[in-house]
This record gives sequence, C-alpha cells and structure tokens, in this order.
Amino acid sequence: MKAMDGIPVGVSGTKSVEVTREMTVAHFQEHMPAVYGTPIMIYHMEVAAAELIQQYLPDGWVSVGVVVDVKHLAATPVGATVTVHAKVLATDSNTVTFEVEAHDGIDKIGEGMHVRAPVEIGRFLKRVEAKTQRMDEASLRKQSQSVV
Repeated sequence: MKAMDGIPVGVSGTKSVEVTREMTVAHFQEHMPAVYGTPIMIYHMEVAAAELIQQYLPDGWVSVGVVVDVKHLAATPVGATVTVHAKVLATDSNTVTFEVEAHDGIDKIGEGMHVRAPVEIGRFLKRVEAKTQRMDEASLRKQSQSVV
C-alpha cells in the first residue's frame, strides 16, 4: 500500500488568515506597497494543501511541496482576511496534485495548481543530514585549497 492510497480525490479544505504587515511586500522591501505578498500567499496555499492531506498519511509521514504554478491576481491590504481553498485533483504513485485558490472577501486574489510529495520523515531527514555532511566536506575542501 502506498502512502497516497488513503487520500480521496475531490477532498477539499480551507484555511483563513488575517493579513498583517509582516505578510506584506513592504515588510521585506520598504519601498514597496504594504500589500499581501505573493510568496506568503503561496506559503498559505502550501500549508492549506499539506494540512488537508496530513490526516490521510500514515504515522511518521508528512508531505513536501514539489511544484507550484500560481497566479497572483489582485492586491490585498493589511487587515483583510484571506481564505485559501485547496482541493485534491489527483494522486499518483508519488505525488498529490491540488487546485488552489485564495480570496480576500472582495476578489479572487490567487489561483493555480500545487503538487506535494508524501515522504517518510525519518528517511527524508537522513537524506538531508547526508547532504549537510557532503556540504560540510565540500566547504572544508574548498577552504584547504584556498590556503595552499
């Protein structure tokens, strides 16, 4: 049985957040307008999708984002409530595909597709640790080469 076998196609969920200044473009770039930032919208879409399927994954599994194809359609000011909707469109042997949308109570502000890959957290973290070790070794080699 694959980790995705229990995830029903068509299941959907929502997540709502109130836009704060920390979620705006101006928080990161002072010269920009204080409106809900595209990276933050995408983050909220990813979180909504992840939370939606977490209950269907085996113990010790999580999902990681692997594809984002999203349009940011309209600006949203601080204080607005953004509601993100995620719906499972399809599953295959390694991934789950979602339709995602975001609304601010006035306009649809974002829409698109997102793909997540369920992973066994223990195995995933071992691969990350091995990569960290390889990076440390490469950094040490680089430092020793520059000293010579």
